[in-house]
Amino acid sequence: MAMVRKQPVLPDVTLLTDQDLYLFNEGTHVRLYEKLGAHPMTVDGVEGTYLALWAPDAEQICVMGDFNGWNKTGHSLRPRGHSGIWEAFVPGLKKGAIYKYRIASRYHGYQVDKADPVAFYYETPPKTASIVWDLEYEWKDRGWMGTRHSRNSLNAPIAIYEVHLGSWRRVPEQDSRSLTYRELAPQLAEYVTQMGFTHVEILPIMEHPFYGSWGYQTTGYFAPTSRYGTPQDFMYLIDCLHQHGIGVILDWVPSHFPTDEHGPGFFDGTHLYEHADPQKGFHPDWSSFIFNYGRNEVRSFLLSSALFWLDKYHIDGLRVDAVASMLYLDYSRKEGEWIPNQYGGRENLEAIGFLRHFNEQIYANHPDVQTIAEESTAWPMVSRPTYVGGLGFGLKWDMGWMHDTLEYMSKEPIHRKYHHNDLTFRMLYAFHESFVLPLSHDEVVHGKGSLLGKMPGDDWQKFANLRLLFGYMYAQPAKKLLFMGGEFGQWHEWKHEDSLEWPLLQYVPHAGLQRWVADLNQLYRSEPALHQLDCDPAGFEWIDCLDAESSIISLIRKGKSTGDLVLAVCNFTPVPRSNYLVGAPRGGIWRELLNSDAAQYGGSGLGNLGGVEAAPMPLHGRPHSLALTLPPLSALFFKSRSEGR
Repeated sequence: MAMVRKQPVLPDVTLLTDQDLYLFNEGTHVRLYEKLGAHPMTVDGVEGTYLALWAPDAEQICVMGDFNGWNKTGHSLRPRGHSGIWEAFVPGLKKGAIYKYRIASRYHGYQVDKADPVAFYYETPPKTASIVWDLEYEWKDRGWMGTRHSRNSLNAPIAIYEVHLGSWRRVPEQDSRSLTYRELAPQLAEYVTQMGFTHVEILPIMEHPFYGSWGYQTTGYFAPTSRYGTPQDFMYLIDCLHQHGIGVILDWVPSHFPTDEHGPGFFDGTHLYEHADPQKGFHPDWSSFIFNYGRNEVRSFLLSSALFWLDKYHIDGLRVDAVASMLYLDYSRKEGEWIPNQYGGRENLEAIGFLRHFNEQIYANHPDVQTIAEESTAWPMVSRPTYVGGLGFGLKWDMGWMHDTLEYMSKEPIHRKYHHNDLTFRMLYAFHESFVLPLSHDEVVHGKGSLLGKMPGDDWQKFANLRLLFGYMYAQPAKKLLFMGGEFGQWHEWKHEDSLEWPLLQYVPHAGLQRWVADLNQLYRSEPALHQLDCDPAGFEWIDCLDAESSIISLIRKGKSTGDLVLAVCNFTPVPRSNYLVGAPRGGIWRELLNSDAAQYGGSGLGNLGGVEAAPMPLHGRPHSLALTLPPLSALFFKSRSEGR
């Protein structure tokens, strides 16, 4: 007679209230991580873990792991009414235990082993199991958290250093391994402080099976990748950055997720998290699943993931990836490959509703953070409040500026006068949204070359052009973002398997470029005129945007105070200009604050000897004018001495 394995008697434990179930099924639960997932605890003197999992079409669910010899039937979960949630308290399942769920579907005899979608920690890929863990940590960033509302304000200087943690700096003596979170913490904090950036933006840190996706193919929406350490190690990194006065923004990917078997896809024998119809549920660009934003429980899952990083990891902002792919049902699809909405249109009404709800919840719970949209189309009011019909984001990447500017800068200077509009067009829409100017990782991969490599001319001109590009960027009204390596002029495009080319800094042109970026950041932060009205048309005026023949632009940036003025001039040709006249709003000495052609930056040293006195000769609609020396391929910033510094 066959022996029947007797199920252990488990204490009747639950963290789920009826209100939790109601909110979850309604699509408005924003802290599911407190209820679902794995929660180690002691019940009646018995150490174990409470487990809860959403799988409404499962016939049976068992937890297996190193604690029970990976027995696929040893510890069963029980359904919680008709909520679709299964739960159990499992004695002996403690912090550090490795586990997976064995799910038997009620359909077609389908069985699968799944990782926990709400786990806080996973095995290091290529392994795929979940790990029971807690989020205990003693934070030391009270000073930052108490003042970050002013650091994240649209009136504050926001200069973002975009980083891929696995390739920022590696250890060559140890097979070029990546740094751990704790190794990164002091080095990254010191470097970002030295360079003057205000924030770090980290490419998606959420657990992802394929390193080459850079994190954009996420399976663990509540767990930092274990490649670099534990959740507490990641907290330490954030804590360290905060203690150095640096904000932390995370890339977050609610637009799609990979098809790996252990992930959320086809979870319980049904398309639970994704749309069943591939015309809505499968992304042709990335061969990944698309979330079903119309399903209440999926909205609860995603909203809870977003709030989780702000609640538990003290994150200061979320940059939402691929928003355009969420907004349009026909995104990257040909005619006949997509399903119109109920009104026959191409807009994804469910995704729009989700994004608005997401932003409302973020700002209601954490009014001192920012949400940032990577949105590449002309969708209106992305960064405007939902109560006026907007999507509710705080900021939006200006992809148009990025494309036009890099297209312009890649041209030989002799041809630039025919493309002057690429420089000036942005100001027709610059204040329709609250913008970030992004020179991101996307521009230095997949054969596009490095920023330095895009610049025309000989080596000297390449560096001069890149300094000019950065100077023009910082003169423009908007927040700034620069991907790692661009600040010192990597020659090669970014490779996620390699470290940045730090040895280049022994050479004068690279060290000079790095110093230029640091000084630009210092100027941007210290001059109210360059940041206070970044998102307000009152903060910008052209002086002359029509000199296409010389490929020169001049402009004024203004702060909230009437006296705060900075004048910027950019010469986009390698031709030095003497006595170049520019209108000025006031007389007196105009001090040259920064000059990209200074010798300390690797330039030729041509300039204005520290300043120029304005002549009482009206020009460009201004009562005074300046006779400037414009170095080749240069950006210059001036401020009248009467204002002081």
